[in-house]
Amino acid sequence: MNTLFALDGGSIAGIVIGVVAVVILILIVVTHVKLVKQTNKYIIERLGTYLTTWSTGLHFLIPFVDRIASKVSMKEQIYDFPPQPVITKDNVTMQIDTVVFFSITDPKLYTYGVENPIAGIEALTSTTLRNIIGDLDLDQTLTSRDIINTKMRQILDEATDPWGIKVTRVEVKNILPPKDIQAAMERQMRAEREKREKILLAEGQKTSAITIAEGNKEAMILNAEAEKQAQIKKAEAEAESILKVKKAQAEGEIMLRDAEAKGIQLINNAKPTKEVLTIKSLEALEKVADGKATKLIVPSSLQDITTLTSTIKEVVKDNKEIKEEKTKDNKEIKEEKK
Repeated sequence: MNTLFALDGGSIAGIVIGVVAVVILILIVVTHVKLVKQTNKYIIERLGTYLTTWSTGLHFLIPFVDRIASKVSMKEQIYDFPPQPVITKDNVTMQIDTVVFFSITDPKLYTYGVENPIAGIEALTSTTLRNIIGDLDLDQTLTSRDIINTKMRQILDEATDPWGIKVTRVEVKNILPPKDIQAAMERQMRAEREKREKILLAEGQKTSAITIAEGNKEAMILNAEAEKQAQIKKAEAEAESILKVKKAQAEGEIMLRDAEAKGIQLINNAKPTKEVLTIKSLEALEKVADGKATKLIVPSSLQDITTLTSTIKEVVKDNKEIKEEKTKDNKEIKEEKK
């Protein structure tokens, strides 16, 4: 009976040991199966020596023989390094901090090429920055960021190539001159702004004065032109008025002569007596005396018809001369108007 219980106890112990061994084996297998993600690379060593580089997928490590030496991320990495003291060509000390963008191209070189890649990049950045700024003065340093960035990227890319690192971009983040230099730069900037302000004000005043002068000039020209046109219109109106007056006078005289001729004709048709002719002669002399004739001939005997005829001829002659003078005046007025 005791022997049976002893056998049963040994069997149970063996079963337990077997189960434990199987569990341990399963754990070992499970822990040595690795899944590599998309952006990672695994460096594998066997017995302390580089074996291979795992890419994306499912991989298995041989227990107690293989191990993962490093896990390398293939993403682009960014490091913002603290400000570095640098001295310019004109002996101005300033603080400059940079940002470096880089990616790993060879995980093996990155793992075995340098002990601390980030520290190495920081040291290279500091020394390279000092060399570049040492060849520039203060003003060039402040205005040549693109040149500094390009030179630093080229130098760092060449220096980190044996480490399996590709420097894609370098940016100068801040340039901090000393406080006294900053104060001087602010005063210079303020003076430059005041100078530009005064120049702009002077140019504005100059432009305003020129505009006002041109406006006054144009106003004077327009006033003179208006006065000229007014005088021309006034002279034309006066000439036209004189012409109309002369024309009316000439037409009145013609009508008067026509009326006189008709009157004489009516008198002749009526066959007046000597007494009537004497009275009409006196009336005619009265009108002649009140007219514009320059000559007046009074017959010694009003009954002498021959003398009366001579008198009428002289009056007609004077009227003809007056008419010629008026015609001459009208021509002169027309010429002046032209």
